[in-house]
Amino acid sequence: MQNFLIRVLINAVALWAAAGLIDGISFGDDDAWTSKVVTIVLVALVFGLVNAVIRPIAKVLSFPFVVLTLGLFTFIVNAFMLQITEWIAGPLGLAFTIKEFFWDAVFGAVIITIVSWLLSVVLPDGDDD
Repeated sequence: MQNFLIRVLINAVALWAAAGLIDGISFGDDDAWTSKVVTIVLVALVFGLVNAVIRPIAKVLSFPFVVLTLGLFTFIVNAFMLQITEWIAGPLGLAFTIKEFFWDAVFGAVIITIVSWLLSVVLPDGDDD
């Protein structure tokens, strides 16, 4: 359970960083910080579920492209996961939007990947036992 909570926290920080650095990614128009924090955490939960369920399938299907591009196609797969998260968050009532699918999602995926990796290195995940 602790590992799951740490992963959600890492995803939330990474999504917040992407929204802060890219104008095309946003978490609603409400200025209240409490509602934004709740929205970011809930979107991080959705993002984690999307990565756990859909990403393995997408990685298998995109494997030839990943090999041909020496791994760069992984960013496109990550951008697709971010877009799926937006599509799921909308009907759930979560104010998470990506204005331009391709570039905003790709740059957001790059930022999320970097921030998640950095935080995973710094924070323990409980697998070291």
